[in-house]
Amino acid sequence: MKKNLLAGLIAALFMSGASAFEPFTIKDIRIEGIQRTEAGTVFSYLPVKVGDTMTNEKSSQAIKALFATGFFKDVRMEVEGDVLVIALEERAAIYTIDFVGLKEFDKDQLKKALRDNGIAEGRIFDRATLERAEQELKRQYLSRGKYAVTITTTITPLERNRVAINFNVEEGDAASIKQINLVGATVFKESDLLALFQLRTPNWISWYTKSDQYSRQKLAADLESLRSYYLNRGYLEFNIESTQVSISPDKKDIYITVSVVEGERYAVSSVKLAGDLLLTEEELRKLVKVKPGDAFSREKLNESIKAISDRLGAQGYAFANVNAAPELDKEKRQVAFTIFVDPGKRVYVRRINVTGNTKTRDEVIRQEMRQIEGAWYDADKVQLSKQRVDKTNYFGEVNVETPPVPGTTDQVDVNIGVTEKNTGSISLGAGASSSEGLILSGSVSQANLFGSGKFASLSVNTGKINRTLAFSYTNPYFTVDGVSQGFDVYHRRTDPTNGSNINVAAYKSESTGGGVRWAFPIGEKETLSIGPSIDHTSLEMLSDTPQRYKDFVAKNGDSNTTTLATLGWASDGRDSILYPTKGTLQRAGVEISTPLGDLQFYRMTYQFQRFVPLGKDLTLFFSGDAGYGKGYGGDDLPFYKNFYAGGMGSIRGYETASLGPRDTVNGVETDDRLGGNRKIAGTVEVLFPMPGLGLDKSLRMGVFVDAAQIWGEESNSKETGPIRFSTGLSALWSSPMGPLKFSVGTPLNKQDGDKLQAFQFQMGQTF
Repeated sequence: MKKNLLAGLIAALFMSGASAFEPFTIKDIRIEGIQRTEAGTVFSYLPVKVGDTMTNEKSSQAIKALFATGFFKDVRMEVEGDVLVIALEERAAIYTIDFVGLKEFDKDQLKKALRDNGIAEGRIFDRATLERAEQELKRQYLSRGKYAVTITTTITPLERNRVAINFNVEEGDAASIKQINLVGATVFKESDLLALFQLRTPNWISWYTKSDQYSRQKLAADLESLRSYYLNRGYLEFNIESTQVSISPDKKDIYITVSVVEGERYAVSSVKLAGDLLLTEEELRKLVKVKPGDAFSREKLNESIKAISDRLGAQGYAFANVNAAPELDKEKRQVAFTIFVDPGKRVYVRRINVTGNTKTRDEVIRQEMRQIEGAWYDADKVQLSKQRVDKTNYFGEVNVETPPVPGTTDQVDVNIGVTEKNTGSISLGAGASSSEGLILSGSVSQANLFGSGKFASLSVNTGKINRTLAFSYTNPYFTVDGVSQGFDVYHRRTDPTNGSNINVAAYKSESTGGGVRWAFPIGEKETLSIGPSIDHTSLEMLSDTPQRYKDFVAKNGDSNTTTLATLGWASDGRDSILYPTKGTLQRAGVEISTPLGDLQFYRMTYQFQRFVPLGKDLTLFFSGDAGYGKGYGGDDLPFYKNFYAGGMGSIRGYETASLGPRDTVNGVETDDRLGGNRKIAGTVEVLFPMPGLGLDKSLRMGVFVDAAQIWGEESNSKETGPIRFSTGLSALWSSPMGPLKFSVGTPLNKQDGDKLQAFQFQMGQTF
């Protein structure tokens, strides 16, 4: 049969008056040359079918359509009678991708990066795409400081028109920052300026922080920190002239040079307010932190602008425009500011949208909102809503945006985006002492049970002497008004015969009890809690039990049941739960046994915490803890309800429960601690980021001074000695394994008989 070539030089199809063949009706279509591609796939892309009239135009369309699939590197069309023959040459497909020499990355991680760049097993092989993938692979290594990396790609042809791709990687050593030079900086010490940088030369913790590895993004952030440092200290004309980053020939050392022009220091001559102030000028001036005579500070100016914007936002003016226009007097080195205020239109909230919560129910987030849909926009309520959602501690990050509603000028949406985190935890505590050896305690808790916002925990203490099993449950929104309800059940056993040289006086006890509780919000940050509980305790006296304990059992029996009523008050104004930097936390509680039980007594406790920011990096922390208990109606305070102090949580550097009155035998004090009905403890601590980590909060240190003491009903300061003091270092690390807390403490006024424990720690695991 005569064969006519329909497609060779495609340009010929478009020549004026040219025709490669006469139009004909297609009786059949035959596909030739395919190995992997199904014929049906080819037919699905063809713009013609059997029965159509084939023309030069449709031939051109068919060729373009098949090339556009990317499956073929050659497409030809031939005619045999009334049969259309399509001859194809397929592109090779990627069968496997493998890596040799990987240490820095996981294979799956790199395969995902390659997939995003068009290279993946099963896809069509394209050499240009492979070159781009090689560059992406190299970029991944450069982001880790591996500038000496070499990547060799091998392509091996396989049967059925497939290829195997192998990346042979020689990673080399990571380059580190050898030196950072600041040229032109004379006003401030270079060491103080470099301390602002995230990028640093290698130090003892660089293996963890990677701060000695160059990053363009980190350098940009460091330069902005440098600029802010100068602008906040009056250097209004400060400028960064150039930045140079160079690498040594062996690609192991990086040198960074930053050239700056400091300029002159400016003072503020005047601050004026202009525009539609809406509020009184006197009220707005109270929000202005930039004062005439002060050195110019961009930070204070921005705070002033933000304070005015927020104040207008609290009135519903979400789009208030506040700008400061400077007027420089270079001769006098002064700057005058005019703050222009344009409140715009008052707006209301159309809708509140919640995103990012894959496990947590919407209602858990919405019930913390103080901004209401359909109400006037209130910037303070929006910010308070964000803080309340953050304080649930269910999310690693909470972001709030208030975009305008398209097509309107008086409506906004409130979009809350959250990033969920693990809210379950397995915590472990350990301490070494001469009494119980290695004491282990632990708990399993879930603070966001099934995404409902409810809390449940199971605590277990496995010490040789003290063993505890406790379960707790809380529903923070038992009612829509925020009333919470919960219950606790527990079983505790104390058996000092399993240890020796214990701090607490010897006796055996077994307690089982439980109770329910409710908490009522009485303010935005305050709650009032009440609840009844019941406790049954059995006591067993030992040969070395203190006589006063035996006297208590002789009077009240070795088994008693108490019914308790509790009343508590709490106020939490901290800005964060995990890393508070400002705010106050207070708790007060009263526990009273009722006449329905065998014993009548009461206990009162008070806790105070205060966080005061001392700057960008430092936080001053105060805490106080006090307790008082007493019997009434002729009864005594049960000795097993005594307060104790010593160890983490009260006074570091001393063994747990090692302070307070001691038992006496024949007028000689023993090592047995009796506890007491009065307790006082306090801490002053300066918290700061770990040196070498910049502003990274995952590892925070502290320098502390602790104080504590316990007094008994009959004891005085002569018997117990003075209030004990200790000092030392603490560290809190939010490690990949969970929170770790360490302390190294030493006493400041150790007395004879005191038991010390210099190193103490707690650790946990989240899931």
